[in-house]
Amino acid sequence: MRIVRLANFVAPRSGGLRTALRHLGEGYAAAGHEPVLVVPGPAPADEDTPQGRVITVPGPVVPWTGGYRVMTGRRSLARLLDRLEPDRLEVSDRTTLRWTGAWARRRGVGTMMVSHESLAGLLRLVRPRVLPTRHLADRLNRATAASYDVVACTTEWAAAEFRRLKAPNLVRLPLGVDLEVFSLSRYDPALRAELDAGPGVALLVHCGRLSVEKRPARSVEALAELRRRGVPAVLAVAGDGPLRPALEARAAGLPVRFLGHIADRAELARLLAGADLAFAPGPVETFGLAALEALACGTPVVACRDSALPEVLGDAGLAVPDDPAAYADAAERVLALPEPARRAAARARAECFGWSRAVHAFLRAHGAAT
Repeated sequence: MRIVRLANFVAPRSGGLRTALRHLGEGYAAAGHEPVLVVPGPAPADEDTPQGRVITVPGPVVPWTGGYRVMTGRRSLARLLDRLEPDRLEVSDRTTLRWTGAWARRRGVGTMMVSHESLAGLLRLVRPRVLPTRHLADRLNRATAASYDVVACTTEWAAAEFRRLKAPNLVRLPLGVDLEVFSLSRYDPALRAELDAGPGVALLVHCGRLSVEKRPARSVEALAELRRRGVPAVLAVAGDGPLRPALEARAAGLPVRFLGHIADRAELARLLAGADLAFAPGPVETFGLAALEALACGTPVVACRDSALPEVLGDAGLAVPDDPAAYADAAERVLALPEPARRAAARARAECFGWSRAVHAFLRAHGAAT
C-alpha cells in the first residue's frame, strides 16, 4: 500500500511528532509498504530516506511558535496528492488539514486522522478566559470525526474528547520508544561531573521544546524550591524554543545549564541516562515521548497530572498538580527511593512501548498486512 502521510506543526529539528513520523515510516517501509511523508519547510525538497519518500512543501512560519510551519496552499497540495495517488491517507493535523478528508473521500481513499494533542487543552492555553473552549473543541472534533474513516489517539487521555462525542470511528493506537538507543547502558559518570552533579548531588533534567505548551518554567521553579529546602540538585535543560531567553533570566543565580537542542540521539540518551530524575511539566502532553525516552534510560519522571503522562508512567514516576512546590515534593519522594529500584522500574515500564508494536497497530488500523 502507498500510505501518504501529511503533517503540519513539525518542529524544525526534533520533537515527538517528528520522531514518531520517522519511526512509523521506517516500520511501514520494513513491512513492505510505500510510505510518503509530506511536511512544510522553508524550501521545496523531495528525497528518499529510511522512512520512505519525504516531500517538503514551502510553508510559512506560524507567528509566536518558535519555528513551526504549515502548508497553506490547498490547491497545490491537492494537486500533489492527485499525483501521489495514495491507497491510504494519514493526517497529523486536525485543524488546517481537515479538508483532506473530503478530498480522499471523493477519490475513494481510506483515511486516518492521528490526534497528537488535546484540542480543548491547547485552546485553554491560548485563551483560557475568553474562548468557550469545550464547546469550540467539541464542534471542531465532531467535524474531524466526520471527515475521516478512523480517528486514532495514542492514550485514553487524548481519546476522552472524542469518547465524549461518542465518535464511532475512534481507535486507540500506541506509540513507542527506541529501546536500543535509549538504555541504561548510556550512563556516564563523566557527564555528571561535567554538569556539576558530583557525589550526593541530584542531576535533574528537562528535555523538550521551550515553548508555552511544555511549561518549562515549572522545572526551573521546582529546582529553585528544592534548593531553598537545602536539597543539593542541579538542572540540565535540553531543548530550545521561544521561551529560552525568559527561562535563562528566571534561572539566574541557580545551577541550571541550558544545553540547547541536542541533535545526536545517543548524546541525548547519555544525558537522560545520567540524570536522577526528569521533569515533564507540559499540561497538554498526549503521550510524552521525551518522558518515555527518559524511562527507557532508567530515569524516573515527575509529570503534570493534567496530561496523559500518568497513564504512560505507571509506577515509574509521579504525577502532580501544576505547582512548583508539588514538583519539588515529588522529586524528593522519588530521589529517596533506592537508585537501583527506581531505575529498574523506569526501564521496565518503557519496555512496554516498543516501536514494532506501534507500527503493527497503525498498519492494522490502515487495513494493511503486517
